[in-house]
Amino acid sequence: MLPLHILKAIVKLPCEKITEALTTVKLGKPDYQQALYQHTLYVNALRHCGVEVTLLEPDNRFPDSTFVEDTALLTPAGAVMTRPGAPSRRGETAEIETTLSLLYNCIEHIQAPGTLDAGDILQVEQHYYIGLSSRTNAEGAAQLINILKGFGLSGSTVPLRKMFHLKSGVSYLQNNYLVTAGEFINHPQFQEFRQIKVSQSESYAANCLWLNGKVLVAAGYPRISEEIQKAGFEVIELEMSEFRKIDGGLSCLSLRF
Repeated sequence: MLPLHILKAIVKLPCEKITEALTTVKLGKPDYQQALYQHTLYVNALRHCGVEVTLLEPDNRFPDSTFVEDTALLTPAGAVMTRPGAPSRRGETAEIETTLSLLYNCIEHIQAPGTLDAGDILQVEQHYYIGLSSRTNAEGAAQLINILKGFGLSGSTVPLRKMFHLKSGVSYLQNNYLVTAGEFINHPQFQEFRQIKVSQSESYAANCLWLNGKVLVAAGYPRISEEIQKAGFEVIELEMSEFRKIDGGLSCLSLRF
C-alpha cells in the first residue's frame, strides 16, 4: 500500500493560560511567548511539508487546548470525537467538532464512561493501535474499535505501564518503520516493524511526526535524528522545550488528514 499523503492540518494557538496546563513532569512552567514562537515554527514546518493549515484562535478557558490531537481521531472514512481522560479538557472538543463538521459528513462520538485521548492512538495504514493509559480506558477503546469496524477499519489495544500516551513512545514513519522507546522497544505487538530504537536519554524524541516523506523531530536529540535520516527520511528539527514541560510532543499540536 502506498503511503498516505497529509493534505491538511488543524492547529490551535497556545493561550496565555498555557502556564496552568496539566503536567506530570517537573520541568517548570512553560514560557508563553517562547511557546508562541515555537508554535509558529511548527506551523511553518507543516506548510513546508505541503500541508494546508487551519489555525484556530487561543482559548484561555482551556490551558491545554493547543494540544488539539487529543480531541479527535480523523480517519479516511470519518471523524471520531474523543472524550478526554482529563475532565478539565472535555470542553475542548466542542470547537473542534464545529470545525470538523465543515469537513466531514460522518462524525462519531466516544460516550461516558469511556475516555479516550487521541494521543493514545497510532495509525498504521488501516489499523489503529490504542494505548490503555491513565487517559484512555478500556471502555473508550472498545467503543473506538466498534466505530472503526463500522468504517471498515480495525483496532487493537496496547496496555501502557509507564508511558503517558502511546505516542509518547512510538511513532510510525511509513514504509514499515517504527520509532520506539522504553517499554515499546521489541514489544510483542510491534515485532513485524523495522524499529528505530530510541535510547533512554533521548526518549522524548520518540514522539516524531511523518509528513509527506519528511519527519519532524524534537531538536536536541542528535542520535535519533541521525538514525531516522539513515532510514531514508529527511529530518526537520524543531525546538519543543516549552511543550515538553506540559507533556506535549510534536504530534499533539495538530490534527492531520
